[in-house]
Amino acid sequence: MLRYTLSRLQSLVLSLIAASIVIFLTVEIVPGDPASYMLGLNASEDTIAALRDQLGLNVPSYQRYWNWVSSLLHGDFGTSYTYRTPVSDMIQDRLWISLPLAIYALFLSTLIAFPAGILAATHRGSFTDVLIMGFTQLGVAIPNFWFAMLMVLLFAINLQWFSAGGFPGWENPLLAIKSLTLPAIALALPQASILARIMRSSLLDILSEDYIRTARAKGLTRGQTLYRHALRNALIPVLTIIGLQFSFLMAGAIIIENVFFLPGLGRLVFQAITQRDLIVVESVVMLLVFAVILVNFAVDIAYAIVDPRLRGG
Repeated sequence: MLRYTLSRLQSLVLSLIAASIVIFLTVEIVPGDPASYMLGLNASEDTIAALRDQLGLNVPSYQRYWNWVSSLLHGDFGTSYTYRTPVSDMIQDRLWISLPLAIYALFLSTLIAFPAGILAATHRGSFTDVLIMGFTQLGVAIPNFWFAMLMVLLFAINLQWFSAGGFPGWENPLLAIKSLTLPAIALALPQASILARIMRSSLLDILSEDYIRTARAKGLTRGQTLYRHALRNALIPVLTIIGLQFSFLMAGAIIIENVFFLPGLGRLVFQAITQRDLIVVESVVMLLVFAVILVNFAVDIAYAIVDPRLRGG
């Protein structure tokens, strides 16, 4: 197990190095000069040059990359070009929106998908199975931002059960959770559809195994066989999907946060891109990539715990 963990850890470090290079080069080739954008069209060349020197944009690219990575390793995410405030403070303020939103959406996704997938697998070929698979196909096909707009129209405008957007803060936790409910549902529904289909497929494969028939032959009921033997083995591929979904929910909520005007990390990245605030874009994207890779590392370890055969790989 230790050998497997060390190999996964080595893969994590190499992935982070590769990701940092790709992120930096991608931002570097984006057209436009941050200094010119900040000063406007009427700024003189001398003023632009002075600001570029102040922001450290005149040094060679490799030196800027090294300075950026070195600062990240020391917990310094740099200073925003636009707001002149530490990026770490901006991230900290918005992380307390994006992280609870991702956890909330993942909880709803799992809560919907597990019963739906198990019910469809145990009633294979029935009307229940067809109905559940039909709904999951619809959930996969429809983009989550369309779900978001439909829910705003129905629950915020027509029924007025929820607000159409914004975040009131965590001073009132119930009101804060209520404001995250519609965005979480919009994020969760497509992911629940995918997870339910994976759960059904995995469980059907397990239920056809010989040891399941042996367990039934020894006198276990269908429910006992399902919960004692089938579910644990069926969860192996599902764990991977859950990890990937959490990564997606953390890094892919840009559109949903903009639809609901949530001041989270996704909206921060979107605003930084429009304002040419490159240091914010680099640092936030690198943080999200780190979260994705870390979650995948945790999933690999959980995978090895559930299935000991993988520890030798």
